[in-house]
Amino acid sequence: MSLFGLFFTQLPEACILVDPFSNRVCYRNQKAEALLNASVIATELFSSSSGKLVVFTEEVLEKKQAWSADLTIRLKENDKSLAVETLGFEVKRSELDKPLIAMVLTSKPNLAQRRQLAEVHRLHRDGLDYWKTIEQTFREFERDNDLILQSVGDGIYGVDIHGNATFVNPACERILGWRAQEMIGKNVHDLIHHHYPDGKHYHGHDCPIYSAFRDGEIRQVDDEVFWSKTGQVIPVAYTSTPILDSGQLVGAVVVFRDISERIRAEERLKQALKEVQALKQRLEAENDYLHETYRIEHNYKSIVGRSSAILKTIKQIDLVATTDASVLITGESGTGKELIAQAIHQASHRAKQPFIKVNCASIPQELFESEFFGHIKGAFTGAIQDRIGRFELANNGTLFLDEVGEIPLALQSKLLRVLQEGEFERVGESKTRKINVRILAATNRDLLLEVSAKRFREDLFFRLNVFPIASYPLRERREDVPLLVEHFLQLVQRKFNRQGLHISQADMQQMQAYDWPGNIRELVNVIERGVILAQSDKYVLELPQTSAFQTGASTKLARERVDTLSSFAEIEKRALINALIHTNGKVFGKDGAAQLLDLKPTTLNSKLKKHRINRHEFVILK
Repeated sequence: MSLFGLFFTQLPEACILVDPFSNRVCYRNQKAEALLNASVIATELFSSSSGKLVVFTEEVLEKKQAWSADLTIRLKENDKSLAVETLGFEVKRSELDKPLIAMVLTSKPNLAQRRQLAEVHRLHRDGLDYWKTIEQTFREFERDNDLILQSVGDGIYGVDIHGNATFVNPACERILGWRAQEMIGKNVHDLIHHHYPDGKHYHGHDCPIYSAFRDGEIRQVDDEVFWSKTGQVIPVAYTSTPILDSGQLVGAVVVFRDISERIRAEERLKQALKEVQALKQRLEAENDYLHETYRIEHNYKSIVGRSSAILKTIKQIDLVATTDASVLITGESGTGKELIAQAIHQASHRAKQPFIKVNCASIPQELFESEFFGHIKGAFTGAIQDRIGRFELANNGTLFLDEVGEIPLALQSKLLRVLQEGEFERVGESKTRKINVRILAATNRDLLLEVSAKRFREDLFFRLNVFPIASYPLRERREDVPLLVEHFLQLVQRKFNRQGLHISQADMQQMQAYDWPGNIRELVNVIERGVILAQSDKYVLELPQTSAFQTGASTKLARERVDTLSSFAEIEKRALINALIHTNGKVFGKDGAAQLLDLKPTTLNSKLKKHRINRHEFVILK
């Protein structure tokens, strides 16, 4: 425990830490635990003086410290109230933290007893000589008290047993407008306390000040009014303390304060809270409206669009997310299959658990098993320490197998076992480990064709394909292009520290008409290129050269080049077929058709689909 914490714990006075922003008691020391009501709501702990508590905490936050003798606390025993003197000061762990308020609470009766006991001890120590000067001491004490009464800011007046004023301090005169000589000897209740705020007569028998004459109890009132000489209503909080002489009640002292400013502050606070609440309700209503009318936002903020294709995908995500069913996401490269997988995970009950991604196309064949299941030290050359596999990392969460069609046939049986039985062994280890993992898989291959060609296990396919979701290419959701363009334009501008760029309507139409063979990935690349090329606030659109024919922007030019295009298409198709023949239908990796033609694998796939070439046919021909 820190020295600061030790100080609070062993402080002989009751001490609490209050969060003024949440109205909660954060900490009590042992003295406070034994003394105070168990409530953790600050205004409930100071229930009879909650308004004064608000003023007090505002003063502490403003001045860093404050003192008050006006607060009362609820006791643990019988839930009674106790008047306390309160020292408050601001406490902050760091400049970034919100301040707390430490409040040291000293019982007024205990404080008076301590002062009396201290005085007795002092007199005892000083001996007989001091007692000889006791008369002079009392005269000085009387003079000092008179000075206090004259200078204190609260109104103070005394009354005898009949309720007539016996003394009045200057603050009382200032607040009420009555001069002392006009009040002394007069019935104070009839003079300043005669009616309720609504004008109803306030009988003296109901007055808490007069009640003190009957039972000798101190009265504290926070919500009454006094009437000034001019008939003005003055909201006050007051304490009436009975005066005893030889055990007999002879009168009372009333200390009061004008709380008009406090009431106005409370009203302003209530009004502000009402406005905040109204604004909150309005924002919630607007959010509900947007949620209903623009459903694509849902829980999947990374999925942008409102086309029927996207809405269909969103509906499928809604249906399957809350289950643990395996999902197979199919679609061309660059269509956002990973975003769909992330959306399913985020909407599932596993959302707070790990989301582990494995790109099956990037793992060397000899490392697949280690990557999936892990290995122990010495399991093979280079295994210098134990390693946790992706399945174990995803335990209780979600494992996303991207490009699942690239998993070697030899490993597919082991993968199937994990999916069926929920158990595996690390490479080089005989210990069987249990896991609970949800599988999401994605591929741009036709896995049914792969099954037919004996390159993918049929039982594994059906295990993965419990709930299929299609990720649609951009050419099938053209109405989403403007939304996607604006979305990525903002992201790219922030990335490149640019701002103010906008896309013309003509450019937007051209982008909508383009087929986007590379899908979202190609769209992002085009936007990045346009932002880099922009010299002013105008975005510069540069689509691939074939876009002029695809958009139909120049019909005349297209007609003139029809023959040339037809010839070029035939040449391109023959080149693709020859490359597949030479590579035995292999597209990706070393010695694949993409490498032979110096094309990206995704671009080659697009061209194969464009010419309706099935690369698997050439494996059989080979």
